Amino acid sequence: MSEIREAAMNSKAWPFEEARRILKRYEKKPPEKGYVLFETGYGPSGLPHIGTFGEVLRTTMIRRAFEVISDIPTRLICFSDDLDGMRKVPGNVPQQDMLQEHLQKPLTSVPDPFGTHESFGHHNNAMLRRFLDTFGFDYEFYSATEFYGSGKFDEVLLRAAEKYDDVMAIMLKSLREERRQTYSIFLPIHPETGRVLYVPMKNVDAAKGEITFDDEDGREWTLPVTGGNVKLQWKPDFGARWAALSVDFEMYGKDHSTNTPIYDGICRVLGQRAPEHFTYELFLDDQGQKISKSSGNGISIDEWLTYASTESLSYFMYQKPKTAKRLFFDVIPKAMDEYHQQLRAYHGQDVKAQLNNPVYHIHNGDVPESRMVVPFSMLLNLASAAGAHDKETLWGFIRRYAPDATAETHPDLDAAAGFAVKYCEDFVLPNKVFRAPDEKEAAALESLATRLRAYEGEANDEDLQSLVFAVGKENGFEPLRDWFKALYEVLLGQSQGPRFGGFIALYGVDETVALIEAGLAGKLG
Repeated sequence: MSEIREAAMNSKAWPFEEARRILKRYEKKPPEKGYVLFETGYGPSGLPHIGTFGEVLRTTMIRRAFEVISDIPTRLICFSDDLDGMRKVPGNVPQQDMLQEHLQKPLTSVPDPFGTHESFGHHNNAMLRRFLDTFGFDYEFYSATEFYGSGKFDEVLLRAAEKYDDVMAIMLKSLREERRQTYSIFLPIHPETGRVLYVPMKNVDAAKGEITFDDEDGREWTLPVTGGNVKLQWKPDFGARWAALSVDFEMYGKDHSTNTPIYDGICRVLGQRAPEHFTYELFLDDQGQKISKSSGNGISIDEWLTYASTESLSYFMYQKPKTAKRLFFDVIPKAMDEYHQQLRAYHGQDVKAQLNNPVYHIHNGDVPESRMVVPFSMLLNLASAAGAHDKETLWGFIRRYAPDATAETHPDLDAAAGFAVKYCEDFVLPNKVFRAPDEKEAAALESLATRLRAYEGEANDEDLQSLVFAVGKENGFEPLRDWFKALYEVLLGQSQGPRFGGFIALYGVDETVALIEAGLAGKLG
């Protein structure tokens, strides 16, 4: 056993813990199908949100961890439930009135309000695939419309007709009395209107594989359950899909967790072993509300990638998946800086620590070196103080601070400089509030400016930080954090800020003196 595999078998990193659970599933014999199947499910009722991406990313991390500890081949399927009827019109898409006319039609039968694809379902599927492809995921995309219509689901649908009473018994336990009266696991698609019907069954003929029902106008219809004429309600569909594909692992949000016994029970009734599961906590918007496709709250994947790297988003998704996390624009700088902190640590760690490091899982073990000689948070402060509107302005300061750095040799720093300018323009500058210093603060600032004018040494972070500390102490600031708070509020227009010695070294000694003079004169902001 290799050193990495041996360490992985004992690693406490959650992808390895989950991978070991899946491996235990086949400790007696390998899967008959010849591979371990990972699945993620997606409902394209609205534009894909960042939580969907996170589900695929985390599943991929577990899949790659499994491949470290086992030689059994793996597959990952991303399954879109695009045959689902559109129950309501999402609030964040155009042509609301047009969409209203197509309620209850399968999403792949609803016209695309953006006018770019065959249907609304096709549009949302394409968006999801584009997002996943941006991150280089290795997956197979399955469409429920194609899966049902092509006959791939027929065997399980016929088994569901045969086991109708057993599956219904599982479902009815979870329903209120009034819902039980009209509930059926089968949802016929009306032959004339094309709408997905929520109607009770008059008869289920297992021998013929047919269902009989009355539509909303009281007309009786008999349809085969095969060939895309009928779909399953979403909870039975979950379990039936597991049975049809012989799924070994699927993760889903905490809001699904109470349904796990239902999904598992239906999968078993339909003849397959239930998969392993992983339940993650939900993402919250800036108001503490669950993010949702229909309301479009929270951050989209495109929005995150406007302000930060793909790796920073992966890092955010890796962190504490079983803890509810606020997902809004203000978490981006921290994710950027912590990702690079972990990169810098990785190459000096032993194998055990490396396997516990998030960047191992982000990069599947092929971890690059960080070239971020300036933290992202510092770039934001620099962009703000310099009034930078392009990354070249920042590079003028960076080159003086780190003469060996170029856009070519430090591509991550170059990209971060561009992100910092954009983030600063959209989130930092609009929220800056400068204040005038009080008498004590003004005297300390005058003293700092005097000391900096006389400063002749190299613009070294540590030396300049010591100088700033000394000025604070000499002017009676106790605790010293009050001195730094004054620096941030008077000079940067914010309550928190960078390590100030590092800021001076990057921004420049003369430039910092000019900034202090402007602050004392009330010319900032």
